[in-house]
Amino acid sequence: MKYSEQLIQQVWEKARASTDINADLWREDECGAWINHQHYGDTHSDFGWKIINVSPGGPDTVENLRAFHHRNTYDIGGRHAKCHVTADRANLATFEHSPQLRNRSV
Repeated sequence: MKYSEQLIQQVWEKARASTDINADLWREDECGAWINHQHYGDTHSDFGWKIINVSPGGPDTVENLRAFHHRNTYDIGGRHAKCHVTADRANLATFEHSPQLRNRSV
């Protein structure tokens, strides 16, 4: 489905932002996977993302739409995210930050 630039931006702003990085460019989806604003619709990017309507039969309004990494999805019947990719925080203590944004398959 093709969405307007305004709706894409509104859905982007609903995704999880971090105070450590530029939220205009980087966010995390519900699975914790990093997504990049400029990579919307890019299924070849490690940070590509898409918009999913999470409301069963609901209209494509900002309330029903969410940003997801292009390999993650949403189970409408079970009402939960299906995570195939998440941020790579393996081997990091909880107080440490990774020097680079990375995703990994789960």
